[in-house]
Amino acid sequence: MSRRLRIGRTTCFRLVLAGEIESVTVGRLRRIPADAVPAYVAKLRHRPAEAA
Repeated sequence: MSRRLRIGRTTCFRLVLAGEIESVTVGRLRRIPADAVPAYVAKLRHRPAEAA
């Protein structure tokens, strides 16, 4: 997922822990469903612009 969004691994973990990106636990592993990435991008597109 981090490769697809071109973000770092740490940033990816931070987004998952913050609940920004959906993830599921499979045994001891955490996985991000394929449809979670487009959902996250869509959420970003509809979010009001933040002040810089």
